[in-house]
Amino acid sequence: MDSGRWNSTGVVVRDTFTTAFVKNLIVALVWLTLTYINGTLVATFFRHQTFYEDPRYILFIHMVINDAIQLTVTITLFILSYIFYKINVSFCCFFILVAVFTTRNTPVNLAGMAIERYIAICEPFRHSQICTVRRTYMVIGLIWFICVAPDITDLFVTLATESLSFFHGSVFCLRQNVFKDPILAYKRQAFDIIYFSCVFLTLIFTYLRIMFAARAISTEKTSAQRARNTILLHGVQLAMCLLSYISPSVELVLHLIFPGRILEIRFANYLIVYILPRFLSPIIYGVRDKKFRKYFKMYLLSNSCRDKLQRVAPQHNK
Repeated sequence: MDSGRWNSTGVVVRDTFTTAFVKNLIVALVWLTLTYINGTLVATFFRHQTFYEDPRYILFIHMVINDAIQLTVTITLFILSYIFYKINVSFCCFFILVAVFTTRNTPVNLAGMAIERYIAICEPFRHSQICTVRRTYMVIGLIWFICVAPDITDLFVTLATESLSFFHGSVFCLRQNVFKDPILAYKRQAFDIIYFSCVFLTLIFTYLRIMFAARAISTEKTSAQRARNTILLHGVQLAMCLLSYISPSVELVLHLIFPGRILEIRFANYLIVYILPRFLSPIIYGVRDKKFRKYFKMYLLSNSCRDKLQRVAPQHNK
């Protein structure tokens, strides 16, 4: 996320103090809101043993934690770009890699969740044998491996091609400013196409199979319908994840239509592409799922009652 632009004379033009303050305030408030929601979801999960034994909710809470990390890192970089503009290259490498890993994790995790729903509906008698807790954690480990392995090579290539002084310098923290080899950009595009194609085909396959299963069986139609709707929402999440790959082209078109508004365009793009999709995970399971919603409400009510008791206690002691 760029906090400045170059004008025709080569001078960096940046936001006014008021504009920068408003943008950072909006981003900070969004982060606080989502952190509270995600924190409540995580606390609800860890407070109830029933979720520990269900692969569906294990995969869900993994995505919530992953999204929380991704959101924290990207917003940290956003705010740092306004405070310091340039930061140490080594720190930038760390932030960029964590952001890349967690961003790539989301669609792959969606594929895993869709497959679990497919097995639950289409192979109900084998679900408990196939989708065990142990295998679920193995899948999470595999998700991290296939998401980290291709992009960690960017760091190795940069270490091999750049001098040591480069890592002691400062840079505006963008991926292309740190991992500068053109080959890395082509490799990144290739892996993005492979990952998203595989996830897209997985969601289409599981959705169609669940839809056919719902027509074929006379029982559990409600569960099949709910699973089908969940996969549709996963498809929406995937589409929103894809926005990050077409956003540069969209920015270019909008810049041609609205010249001189590049900072506003980039800020709106940042909110839509990186922030808005993070609201979907809590909605899909925190609100739509009956089981999780029940315990989620219990947790909120227990916290509310505890706060009231804490406020009443000092008055009672007086």
